[in-house]
Amino acid sequence: MNLPEDALGPLRRKDGDPTFDEAWQAQSLAIADTLVNAGVVTATRWAEALGSELKSASRAGAADDADTYYLAVLGAVEKLLRQIEIIGRDELDARIEAWRQAYLSTPHGEPVELQAAPKRTYG
Repeated sequence: MNLPEDALGPLRRKDGDPTFDEAWQAQSLAIADTLVNAGVVTATRWAEALGSELKSASRAGAADDADTYYLAVLGAVEKLLRQIEIIGRDELDARIEAWRQAYLSTPHGEPVELQAAPKRTYG
């Protein structure tokens, strides 16, 4: 495989560390990108949702750092998913709780594994 000398170049911070500290950060941005590229939400609506989350974090005194940014991304994605009703509030809350339980029951240093959600039936 012929990779550039620094294959992660665009994904590195100025100090040389990877842009994402945790996989969920990249996944949250990927979900937002997918929603926009699929036309489910407009880029403007995404920007407004993220901006609103960042303003709320700032008003609450959150630090201006990567943690705050990615938590705002996650919050914006969750709110948009609720607003466009791709996923119901109860279902989203159940998945959030399932992630929390999986995280709490996973030994330190091990990957967190989440069981697949039950298949939805329609009609």
